[in-house]
Amino acid sequence: MGSLCINEVLRDDELRSILSRLEDDKDKERFGLVCKRWLHLQSTERKKLSVRAGPHMLRKIAARFSRLVELDLSQSVSRSFYPGVTDSDLAVIADGFKSLKLLNLQNCKGITDAGIASIGSGLCSLQSLDLSYCRKLTDKGLSAVAEGCQDLRSLHLGGCKSVTDGTLQALSKNCHNLEELGLQGCTSISDSGVIDLVNGCQNIKFLDLNKCSNIGDNGISSVSKSCSSSLKTLKLLDCYKVGDKSILSLAKFCKNLETLIIGGCRDISDESIKHLAASCKSSLKNLRMDWCLNISDSSLSCILSQCRNLEALDIGCCEEVTDAAFQDLGEVELSLKVLKVNCPKVTVVGIGNVLEKCASLEYIDVRSCPHVTQASCEEAGLQFPQCCKVNFAGCLFEPDVLL
Repeated sequence: MGSLCINEVLRDDELRSILSRLEDDKDKERFGLVCKRWLHLQSTERKKLSVRAGPHMLRKIAARFSRLVELDLSQSVSRSFYPGVTDSDLAVIADGFKSLKLLNLQNCKGITDAGIASIGSGLCSLQSLDLSYCRKLTDKGLSAVAEGCQDLRSLHLGGCKSVTDGTLQALSKNCHNLEELGLQGCTSISDSGVIDLVNGCQNIKFLDLNKCSNIGDNGISSVSKSCSSSLKTLKLLDCYKVGDKSILSLAKFCKNLETLIIGGCRDISDESIKHLAASCKSSLKNLRMDWCLNISDSSLSCILSQCRNLEALDIGCCEEVTDAAFQDLGEVELSLKVLKVNCPKVTVVGIGNVLEKCASLEYIDVRSCPHVTQASCEEAGLQFPQCCKVNFAGCLFEPDVLL
């Protein structure tokens, strides 16, 4: 009996089964180099793609990668290409990639409402959309997306400064499965819009309202009540209208909160932070409260002693914090990996107390602590964990966990 070619023996479904068992991306690429048939099968099975292409090439890509699920057309701020993604490109994507569930258009600054409306009308299965810094977009185009992509789970609109409460109302009406929403720097949204949002979207796990300066206690209290069981991450950097009422509401309703960013919320005081520590002691992992000028030793001590799963903490420029906050922390080891101190009253004594309890510390920032220098730490005999990076002068890259 003569030898048989493998292509004569194996059916397409059998080859697809082989391809699905290849875990390494390079092995999957090698699969497509065997012959044209295998290349075609590899192309039709590909799920993710990152490209830079115009309408003509996108049509070819759509024909070749017919089952694509994730498409990344994002541009970096420093390395963009001209003319970038256009409305014509979006029309091709909406018509050619019907299986798409994730679309990343971050920093595609040329697209307008007309282009994004075609995404809304053509990609009804879309679940994740990143439009961060697409500055020409307004409520008109985004409302079309909400109406057409009603299974949307994740939407990022950071830096889209023309977004108003109208977009939040459209999301509330249409996208009831929304879990992740990024609105950083959308300064035109208000408490009213946030209240409308959570009336219809009550499964939100991640909400980024950093630098949304019109958001205050009424909006955040509504979020905490409506999304009490789901909310895990809330970012409120420089939302100066947010105060104790918001934190007390979070403490009362959001027992699963893991990340809270309240840096620059200067009206927050010890009272509400103590309630938060007691209520979220098992869940809280990341807490940023730099420039919360009313925070003192009493509330910080509660956070450190009760929140045993806390991994990252930023208390920069909390001017009332002293070494006393780090004393009497009990016998249990702390889980802190990232600590940004930068409090003018903290000395090497306080840092020494931290090191006794934080064997897993990976990064500590003390550059704005005038009493904590490399020389003073060496003189006091402080021993930092072997893998810990100590930022004495601001020359180290910061972990992004608290951004």
